[in-house]
Amino acid sequence: MAGTKAILPGLGLCVAVTAAAVGFEAVEAHLFGRAWLEALVLAILLGSAIRTAWTPSQRFFPGIAFGAKTVLEIAVVLLGASLSLATILAAGPGLLFGIAGVVTVAILSSYGIGRALGLHPRMAILVACGNSICGNSAIAATAPVIGADGEDVAASIAFTAVLGVLVVLGLPLLVPLLGLSPMQYGVLAGLTVYAVPQVLAATAPVAALSVQVGTLVKLVRVLMLGPVVLVLSLGASRLGEKTDEAAPGVTAGDRPARASLAIHRLVPWFILAFLALAGLRSAGLIPQVALAPMSETANVLTVVSMAALGLGVDVRSVAKAGARVTLAVVASLLALGAVSLGLIHVLGLV
Repeated sequence: MAGTKAILPGLGLCVAVTAAAVGFEAVEAHLFGRAWLEALVLAILLGSAIRTAWTPSQRFFPGIAFGAKTVLEIAVVLLGASLSLATILAAGPGLLFGIAGVVTVAILSSYGIGRALGLHPRMAILVACGNSICGNSAIAATAPVIGADGEDVAASIAFTAVLGVLVVLGLPLLVPLLGLSPMQYGVLAGLTVYAVPQVLAATAPVAALSVQVGTLVKLVRVLMLGPVVLVLSLGASRLGEKTDEAAPGVTAGDRPARASLAIHRLVPWFILAFLALAGLRSAGLIPQVALAPMSETANVLTVVSMAALGLGVDVRSVAKAGARVTLAVVASLLALGAVSLGLIHVLGLV
């Protein structure tokens, strides 16, 4: 009971920020016909603005930390119910392996770009996974596995969100410029646009076939989140050894204990639960009526966790790495687009 009482003030603040973000998203949709900034993005922006203007007292910290970690982990678990292996296999092996290859190459190239620009390895991984898989959701799922702090998550999500809106607006212009067919454009949109709703927004002006193909490709791309996060969790201890700097009071003799702890937690519980839930969905063991509520719950919890992350970040400190992160995200997205066009050419899609 004492633990529950301790988290209530901070968690309540996170929920309040979430409610405000949802409200602003509804206002956007009413005024402009669509929400250009989703509640998830608005939550972290609002949280960051509040944190920059006001430093919460100590009593808020436990709840904010709970929202940024535990709530996020539960949301990641529930995302597993949205993945169906049967739907993915129906697309055919060529496109499936091609998408997996594009995601792999994009992650490696994006990580290389980030490191070349001087980004911290954890930040480079967040940018790489966000660009290559599914934007904010991939960043949110990857962050707890690699031990990324709130500032890294906030910065990568903020820049990825802004660029995601620009992609939705500018991608349809490539159809006449590159002479893309509806099928080709659907594949390109599914491989480059960050979120499923954004895929719909980017493909709807072109053709119904583009919408269908883009959505399918996007779902396959999202499926890569499980294996990627699993691989990152297996390499998390090595990442810590290569990037952790000795903090005040921490000596070299402390590292073996930290390494053994990392080995003990090679695969976090929520990743195993995520994969288990995906397996149950693929086997048809999750009732159809439960899928929509689980997905909606995952979305709400993710927004709450993003509000918590925003409340833990001072925008003034995030802005210090802004130029490099922006350049890394843009260059990584261009690389992803080039690889995606290469796949379309190799598969001979028409």
